[in-house]
Amino acid sequence: MEFSAQQIAGILNGKVEGNPDVKVTNFSKIEEGKPGTLTFLANPKYSSFLYETKASLVLVNDDFVPEKEIPPGLTLIRVPNAYSALARLMSLIDQTKVKKQGIDSNVYISPSAQISKENVYIGAFAYIGDNARIGDNVLIYPHSYIGDNVVIGDNTLIYSGVNIYSECRIGKNCIIHSGAVIGSDGFGFAKENNVYKKIPQLGNVIIEDDVEIGANTVVDRAVMDSTVIRRGVKLDNLIQVAHNVEIGENTAIAAQTGISGSTKVGRNCVMGGQVGLGGHIKIGDNVSIGAKSGIISNIAPDRNIIGNPAVDVNNFFRSSVIFPKLPDMYRQLNQLQKEIDSLKKELQKDKE
Repeated sequence: MEFSAQQIAGILNGKVEGNPDVKVTNFSKIEEGKPGTLTFLANPKYSSFLYETKASLVLVNDDFVPEKEIPPGLTLIRVPNAYSALARLMSLIDQTKVKKQGIDSNVYISPSAQISKENVYIGAFAYIGDNARIGDNVLIYPHSYIGDNVVIGDNTLIYSGVNIYSECRIGKNCIIHSGAVIGSDGFGFAKENNVYKKIPQLGNVIIEDDVEIGANTVVDRAVMDSTVIRRGVKLDNLIQVAHNVEIGENTAIAAQTGISGSTKVGRNCVMGGQVGLGGHIKIGDNVSIGAKSGIISNIAPDRNIIGNPAVDVNNFFRSSVIFPKLPDMYRQLNQLQKEIDSLKKELQKDKE
């Protein structure tokens, strides 16, 4: 890639401050910027690096106010949201890459499977089961397993080593990273005479359009009906989604989160890493849950919570200020109790 500041500003509807003809050929982090690269400043805590970076071009927010003079030779492009602008620019670069096409000779494809003839790639040692349907522009990398009756929508990318069990449905424009398992059995057992009897998991998984699922994440099939991942959901690596869970549109969940069976998560929610959700509960729309939180009951919409068990963020931070003081407070309380007991004894003596 090689773009001038003026070209990039045109793509992003930004405003150049500095040399519009300066050219960049790569990206860099602002603290490790190199000449000829583009970087960005979105988080104010990195502002100090702006005055030291060796990068040639920096994306900044429209409302950014420099604390001191911008270094000579550094050009800024002001945009409404620097982070989103960077993502948009990187996506455009990514789309220029040559995509793989064709079906490797070492692939097994069931005679009853339906494979689009439009720009499909299926890598070596992939398996495509009976009656599977693969849409246009789908890329399936080597060693992936696509089970019987699976449907994969147009423009979806399946990386190597993904396992999609039978009957599952994957929407359009999805990305599923290596090691992910879609449609494995939910954790369902009935205890009978101290022996666990397996409950057959007869449902499936439905993943709607524009979903991304991280490496080694598992989405279990439903006991009956479907486990559902709605449009626009983003799941990080190493997440467990249990049977009959439903995750609402445009919800983003960070790594090592576990969601227990039959829990419903609303739209536009955000969860930090290592969150644990109990089973059969409902999380409302627009809920933010901090890392390592434990949720054991329903959460109303539009809340911002953290902790184990989780509480409102403001209460949590007020409590966190007190936590380090608890040993001293405990000693003071004991001392006060001793003084009270002593006073009581003296009063009792006076009465006698």
